[in-house]
Formats: sequence, C-alpha cells, structure tokens
Amino acid sequence: MAAPSVLAFDPWDPAFLADPYPAYAELRARGRVHWFEPTRQWLVPHHADVSALLRDRRLGRTYQHRFTHEEFGRTAPPPEHEPFHTLNDHGMLDLEPPDHTRIRRLVSKAFTPRTVERLKPYVRELADDLVSRLVAAGGGDLLTDVAEPLPVAVIAEMLGVPEADRAPLRPWSADICGMYELNPSRETAQKAVRASVEFSEYLRGLIAERRKEPGDDLVSGLIAAHDEDDRLTEQEMISTCVLLLNAGHEATVNATVNGWWALFRNPGQLAALRADHALVPAAVEELMRYDTPLQLFERWVLDDIEIDGTVIPRGSEVALLFGSANHDPAVFTGPERLDLTRGDNPHISFSAGIHYCIGAPLARIELAASMTALLEKAPSLSLAAEPRRKPNFVIRGLEGLRVTTG
Repeated sequence: MAAPSVLAFDPWDPAFLADPYPAYAELRARGRVHWFEPTRQWLVPHHADVSALLRDRRLGRTYQHRFTHEEFGRTAPPPEHEPFHTLNDHGMLDLEPPDHTRIRRLVSKAFTPRTVERLKPYVRELADDLVSRLVAAGGGDLLTDVAEPLPVAVIAEMLGVPEADRAPLRPWSADICGMYELNPSRETAQKAVRASVEFSEYLRGLIAERRKEPGDDLVSGLIAAHDEDDRLTEQEMISTCVLLLNAGHEATVNATVNGWWALFRNPGQLAALRADHALVPAAVEELMRYDTPLQLFERWVLDDIEIDGTVIPRGSEVALLFGSANHDPAVFTGPERLDLTRGDNPHISFSAGIHYCIGAPLARIELAASMTALLEKAPSLSLAAEPRRKPNFVIRGLEGLRVTTG
C-alpha cells in the first residue's frame, strides 16, 4: 500500500497514456495489489488475479442488489447525474443476478453462433464497400472511414435503427462512455447526461414504433418476449439497446485503429500478414492483446477478499488492469513483442465470468472482415501522419489514423 509502489501508474500523464505497459511491468514486479489514492481503488495487475476476480462472486458490478449506498459506505451520485445512472444502471453490464441472468438470457438469443454466422456476409459486404471507398479516395482517416461506420451499422441493423437515424449514435456513445474514465470532469458528466437523455428519448420512440409495427430486429424481439420471467421493463429495454450499441462498437473501433497503428510500427509482422492472409484470425487475437482497447474494469467488493496477505474490505473498489494482465510474462512469452503467430493467447480483452462480452463472436467477425478487406483491396496501405492518442485511459484509442492507399 506504500505510495512508491504506484508511482509509475499515472492515468492522466500523456507519457503514460502513450505507453502504459512499462508502468504495468513495474506494478506487477512490486506486488499483486496496490492502493491508488487518487481514485481510492485497489489496482490488480496480474493475469491470474484479474482472471480469478472476474469470476469471483464476492465482487460485483453493482452493490445495490444487496446494500443501500449508506450501508455500503458510499455516497449516492449527484441528483444532476440521474439520467446517466438510470440508463447505465439498468443495463446488464451493471447488474448482478437475478436481473443480469434474466436480461442476458433474453439478449443472448440474438447472439447465438448461428445468428452471428448469418451476419458474416453482411459484415463482409459492408467492410468491402467501406474499404473500396477509402481506396477510391486514395486514403483518408481509417477511424472515421472504416473503423467507426462498420460496427455501428452492424449493431444498428441488428437493433432495427433506420439508416437515416444512425448519425448521432457514435457521438452519443462517445459522450456516455466518457463517464467510464477515472474521476470524470464536470463537463464530461454534463455531456454524458445530455447524451443519456437524448439517446433514451430516441429509443423510447423507436420502441413505441416497434410495438405498433414489429420487424425482424432485436428491439421487436425484446418486445415480443412472452415468458413473464424474461419480460423487460421499458427502461431495461432502453438500457440494453444503449449497452449493445456502446459496447458493440467502442471496443471494435478502438481495436481496429490500435491494431493498425501497431502493425505500422511492426513492419515485419505487417509484411508477414500481407504475405499470408490466413494469419488474420490469430492477428485479431494478438492485436486485441497487444494494445488492449479496454484497459481497466471496475468491480465492487461485496464481501471481504484477500490478495497476497492484503485484506480488501467490503465497500472497496478494485480496478482490474486488463492491459497489464494481457502483458503478464507469467502467461505470455515475450509479452511486449507483437507476434501474429502466437498460438496460446488467453487474453482477457473481452472480460470473463458472467460479464464476458456477449458480442465477442460478432466483434471478431467485424475485425477480421475489415482487416481482410484492407489487406486485399489496399495492399500498399501506409501511414500518412503520426496519430494522436486520445486523452483517455480506460477506453484506449486514437483521435484518428490517417492512411494512404496508393
């Protein structure tokens, strides 16, 4: 718990944000758990501990299924943040059983292997079209021209959001996700609240339309659930849709640009990939590991736990460092090396346990489709300008990635 053990960890330092992995190595070397006073969290940097705690039912994404704020020793969120918390707290990512089980069981019907497999041709066609436009223009911003529109379109299509309504989805998502950063500013909170209100109002209208005229989409499917045990409230439906839209593209967008930026910095690996497109599935996994799009996942301690002799009491918050776990040499040989042929790759970029990412199979299909399209249609893809890292820590991405295709 001594201050020197976390000196290297500074999630607001631009140098740390540019490359947090050396700091993670120092954290791992100094112990299995560290108190971080600025956020009043316990940092957990080792793969084995992160993996185990994701499955440990003594921790939860919420505590309100068991305790009031007062009983848990926490202060309720400010009243002005209420629209964000109403939206966030009714999504399955921030619920625990039995509510989590009920909602996930219903939503998982839209993400069965057969359903996701049926989406493959649509995803591939969309990726081909986006990359063809990039090539026709001689290049552009890989973030806004390919990485963002692909997963947004796929999830919007699944939910039944009309094409004409999709433009605000990404900005709404970005504003809401700002609240997941450590100690968000007042301005960040105001943007998140505004986006929560606007996004919720839009979805309330869409749900009303689907009640009158059901379609072949997930929103209609959620409305049509007949089993009383599975029925969702309108707020749960709204929160579920927002979660699927946010989680369904944030990781994919950032994994795409982080991945290509890593490939440009490792020309030998990029050359190997260009020479053998069969490496794409392994490349997707390795790039997710190498520069993890979600660096940290928070859990509340519902019952006392002990890590390496340190008792972490009920009411505490732990910060599970995914980026550090994915670079743990106890699990990965040469973790700082990008290796697209890496065989054993148990990265935890999609989490684990009951909150394992329900859309992971779809994300893999999207990442493979855009990578394959770029390899085939833009074999000379190259960096046009050094990218700038977003000033975020938890959700790791770039401001943009300018490329040429000539």
